[in-house]
Amino acid sequence: MFYSEEIIDEVREKNDIVDVISPYVRLTKRGANYVGLCPFHNEKTPSFSVNTGRQSFHCFGCGVGGNSISFVMKYENLTFTEAIKQMADRVGINLPEEHDNPESGRRADLRTRLFEIYKEAAKFYYFQLRGDYGEYPMSYLKGRGLTDKTINDFGLGYALKSSNALYNYLKSKGYSDELMIKAELVVFKEGRGIFDMFWNRVIFPIMDINSKVIAFGGRVMGEGEPKYLNSKETDIFNKRRNLYGLNFAKHSRKSYMLLCEGYMDVIALHQAGFTNSVASLGTALTEEQARLIARYVKEVMITYDSDGAGVKAALRAIPILKSAGIRTKILKLAPFKDPDELIKNSGYEEFEERIKNAENSFNFELSNIEKGFDLSEPEGKTEFLNKVAERLTDFEEELERENYIAAVAEKYFVSKETLTKLVNKIGGAREIREAYKDAGEKIKRNNKINTADEGLLKTNRFLLSIIADKPELYLRIKDIVSAKDFVTSLYKDVADRIFKQIEAGKKPNIAEIISRYESAEDQALVAAIFEEKFETEIDEKERDKAFKEIVIKVRRAGLAEEMKSVDIKDMARFMEITKMQRELSKLDF
Repeated sequence: MFYSEEIIDEVREKNDIVDVISPYVRLTKRGANYVGLCPFHNEKTPSFSVNTGRQSFHCFGCGVGGNSISFVMKYENLTFTEAIKQMADRVGINLPEEHDNPESGRRADLRTRLFEIYKEAAKFYYFQLRGDYGEYPMSYLKGRGLTDKTINDFGLGYALKSSNALYNYLKSKGYSDELMIKAELVVFKEGRGIFDMFWNRVIFPIMDINSKVIAFGGRVMGEGEPKYLNSKETDIFNKRRNLYGLNFAKHSRKSYMLLCEGYMDVIALHQAGFTNSVASLGTALTEEQARLIARYVKEVMITYDSDGAGVKAALRAIPILKSAGIRTKILKLAPFKDPDELIKNSGYEEFEERIKNAENSFNFELSNIEKGFDLSEPEGKTEFLNKVAERLTDFEEELERENYIAAVAEKYFVSKETLTKLVNKIGGAREIREAYKDAGEKIKRNNKINTADEGLLKTNRFLLSIIADKPELYLRIKDIVSAKDFVTSLYKDVADRIFKQIEAGKKPNIAEIISRYESAEDQALVAAIFEEKFETEIDEKERDKAFKEIVIKVRRAGLAEEMKSVDIKDMARFMEITKMQRELSKLDF
């Protein structure tokens, strides 16, 4: 389905871009805009900018951009139509049924069919666990202490030893080989044919926040590798953006979440009454998962295994959670290996007590850093304090940094003034390194666009951005430049929309213009247009001179393009364009 421009505008206008993006990205106000770490690529220095006036966003690092609709599309992996529906629900807008859009319709139809086939597969696995062949896997689950209610609540199932049991079942239900392969429920290999992705495994259905099955995890019964196998990604499943158990945990009234490593830990904790437990999906915690948690709580208790691998995973997770604005504590599990083992041996009350006594994440990091140095030796203590000072520079808020400096100074018998100087010295060196890095990236970007074509595209963007900011300038150039003078069909279309809005007596509405493009790539390209700015240092006279030069360049390129299409026999038109080209430099406007 697709919707009228009026409906799209209403949805966009009622969804302020800062409100839409804030649950996903920790935004900080900087002047008239907001900045944050880009959710679409890894970075340590914020290059993601949200312009409230234009209701648009742009990342200067990876180039992605658009408006609130395109952000939701890209982050949630939705079609344009699906994003409109989600955002309409968010603000209580009832959408009318509209005409079919073939491209969006095909994507939406595929997603619908994927949800259906996963629901059917989950039913199949569910009943196999409770059937004639499910005795051994059921005894395994019961042996792990799970009750019938818990097994049913989480929809646990069993994939038979047969390598084509699910395939035959889905085939009998009318599902095509093509859809089963796209769903990653079966695998096709030359010479072997089609066979099930999962077999001889206890099945853990993975659900989205709406409790729809989107993938599976499988634990092998008996010998076999890998021990745990997860579904591959599809149009409805992105493992970086989902958390096991979140569909239940989001309903918990707790002010924090318990972050676990595996399915069984989550299930055991839920059964024990800790329904605010979640786990990442076969990978280390991701930035996307941290931002997902931040929608619901601002504090996390990490309950990873107490072994070396669990400690390393916790140390990796702490800065990721912090960047999402989440306070973090570490649950002490020793002498037990994992939450499941602790619950079984010590029960609910002991687990609650450990939550109350959870360790501050910085102290946890500190104690692990300390293990690598001999503090009884002056050299070892100096190296240790340098390492700690480097970590202290990560605290952006001055008051928080000061408090931790004071705490470290007291604990390790060093003067606060000395430690503060060391932190400032290391922080200053880091800023210089990052400045050089940023400058290097800028040089790379400038070199990248230092070709004739890219230079002309940049000139086009400059002119469109200037006119959008100061529509009154259009009156000076409307008899000189038209939309057809711009170099790409996209830029021509954007220019046409801007010029028409100005001629209608309106200030160009950037967010509205971005909304007219369904392609995420086009949205990013359009958003990038309006990020081109003059250097702030140049004065008004230089600015006006530069503006005139840009206008002439755009018009000259338009005339050159027009000249290419002139019929060789049309000498009059050829001479007319030649004359206009000569007179360009004499124009006064």
